Amino acid sequence: MNRLTLTLVTALAPAAWGTTYLVTTELLPAGHPLLAGLLRSLPAGLLAVLLARRLPHGAWWGKALVLGALNIGAFFPLLFLAAERLPGGVAAAVAGAQPLIVLGLGALVLGERVRPVSAAAAVAGAAGVALVVLGPAAALDLWGLVAALGGVTATGLGMILTKRWGRPAGVGPVAYAGWQLTAGGLLLLPLTFAVEGPPPALDADALLGYLWLATAGGIVAYTLWFRGIQRLPVIVPGLLALLSPIVATLLGVLVVGESFTLVQVAGIVITLAALVGGQFAARPRGTPATTVDPSAAPVAVR
Repeated sequence: MNRLTLTLVTALAPAAWGTTYLVTTELLPAGHPLLAGLLRSLPAGLLAVLLARRLPHGAWWGKALVLGALNIGAFFPLLFLAAERLPGGVAAAVAGAQPLIVLGLGALVLGERVRPVSAAAAVAGAAGVALVVLGPAAALDLWGLVAALGGVTATGLGMILTKRWGRPAGVGPVAYAGWQLTAGGLLLLPLTFAVEGPPPALDADALLGYLWLATAGGIVAYTLWFRGIQRLPVIVPGLLALLSPIVATLLGVLVVGESFTLVQVAGIVITLAALVGGQFAARPRGTPATTVDPSAAPVAVR
């Protein structure tokens, strides 16, 4: 798969996650962010492991647990909590800080050099989504913002560790995603019942919402996402995450009827420009745009 195709396929993951905010506010029962995270992760993870028929081995039991805790166990409940306390576009827009977090962690953990153009793209992306936040519907809730920022920080660290550890030899992306979804779901299971108690009665809308989040937003999206992280320079998926607030904002306008101003239009244009510019900045000099950087491919770890 060439570099452009891999980037476009990886972009489907944050685009799918951009629907989370609309699904949460319109279909799911309010006040159950842990249940939402649990039903999004555990059934999909168990199904992926069953289909792949591969379990972790050796050190990968611990690594899968750590990655599952960061990418799923911490991220999901914080994501749904933010979605409940903030307007859809605002909750997703906080993800604009993720490229900056990924750049910093990439330099500290992976020893990657921060290129000025990549840093500029990350700053521009954060500024762009900040303009989206400044829309008239941007009712800011402190705990909602803290939850959203905590979520993107957890998944940013998970992204860096995914890049650092690679994927075990002979293990496909479906099994790899299944390990993390299952580990995160198992961590959420006791916490959900301890904090939220028994689940409420679920109507047809709620079942449809959970099904969408577990499939398109769960097993499918994470399979594409983890594969992209391992084969692309770390800043590329970090910038692709900016698609989530764009999709969430557009859905809020088109489906819910949220207000949309020229300021938000400018924010979306700046964000998309940062996303596109960052892809070229991440390409090593002399490497064709259609070729995946071999140095970005994961090292097989047993």
